[in-house]
Amino acid sequence: MDGILNINKPKGMTSHDVVSVVRRIIGEKRVGHTGTLDPIATGVLLICIGKATSIAGLLTRCRKTYVADMGLGKKTDTQDITGSVVALCSNCSIDEEKVTKAFLKFTGDIEQVPPMYSALKYKGERLYKLARRGVVVERKARKIHIYYLKLIAANNEVIKFEVESSPGTYIRTLCEQIGDELGCNGHLVELQRTGIGDFKLTDAVPLEDLSVLYKDGRLNDVLIPLNKIH
Repeated sequence: MDGILNINKPKGMTSHDVVSVVRRIIGEKRVGHTGTLDPIATGVLLICIGKATSIAGLLTRCRKTYVADMGLGKKTDTQDITGSVVALCSNCSIDEEKVTKAFLKFTGDIEQVPPMYSALKYKGERLYKLARRGVVVERKARKIHIYYLKLIAANNEVIKFEVESSPGTYIRTLCEQIGDELGCNGHLVELQRTGIGDFKLTDAVPLEDLSVLYKDGRLNDVLIPLNKIH
């Protein structure tokens, strides 16, 4: 079996968990994903099967779109709602104009320092493993590109926005950066990946449907063949 599955990852699972589920269902060892989604995130996760694993690296270079809920008033060590609070802001007052101005500052080429709680490696060890031991190491800022930031809704507690970004962008880091610009402290509350290149959430298959599709012999209905990948 060779091809790509556009899976709608449920909340609470790691990307590797999804890979394990797919391996178990279809009985294929050559299964991988093209871009990590944190457990709190949902949405598009591309699963490469068989010969398609050879193009996984190409797919990781696609633009990605997300819808994010950014909480205001606190900063956490993981930059999202799962972390421990490291800073508070009791007087957070924003409006759409203020948010829009902040968004403009983070549109185009910007720099991000990768978070300690990430899968990047330092001297062969994952940063998140070091972070869990309380170890903090210096990370170099990396250039990323934000194609657009679109405000959906905002109040003094939560900002909801859509973003299209280059690969390697950490949306939780972006939330913290925007929060700093607003003087409010920010962290990621919810995240949904709505697209990777031409692969959209509207076409994604719920993970819980995969087993039934396979048993019914209908997996090919949702498996994207290699000759359809542009």
